[in-house]
Amino acid sequence: MKYNPDTHKRHTIRLPHYNYASEGCYFVTLCCADRMSLFGHIENGTMVLNEYGNIAYNEWLNNANKRKNIELDEFIIMPNHLHGIITITENLNPNDSQTPFYISSNTIGAIIRGYKSAVTRKLAPFLGDKIWQRNYYEHIIRDEKSYEQIAEYIQHNPFTWEKDRFYINIPTIGTD
Repeated sequence: MKYNPDTHKRHTIRLPHYNYASEGCYFVTLCCADRMSLFGHIENGTMVLNEYGNIAYNEWLNNANKRKNIELDEFIIMPNHLHGIITITENLNPNDSQTPFYISSNTIGAIIRGYKSAVTRKLAPFLGDKIWQRNYYEHIIRDEKSYEQIAEYIQHNPFTWEKDRFYINIPTIGTD
């Protein structure tokens, strides 16, 4: 079915008129389609990546090789999602941040699209092309206290997996 804004009523969580190519820290969460456990499992509070999880992990690290203006901070690949902090170190947008025009390849959205696409290309021969849930969650980190809380949440995510809102008790797809 084709998207129809009159019937589907999708709402954006993005801030209107915010330049998502701006320097700063961004917390992102990407979920697997249908919250399927594709990337491994939790064992004694530790994430154990399977072959698909290793691909997701390596492609996340490869983001920094593809874009000279980002740093990857704390992140974790979980069985059915990824949490990460991305820092844009330089706004490569030549336009003023008050204008709606920007180079889309330097936004958080472009970084996430590129990552999802790279992982999908590598996993599609094994899993088909429905790897990711549509869209992603992002939060602009505005101060050091917020950064520290989010980084701690990411670090402790495997310990609290069974209480996580993304937790689904189904076997992992693929091999460990």
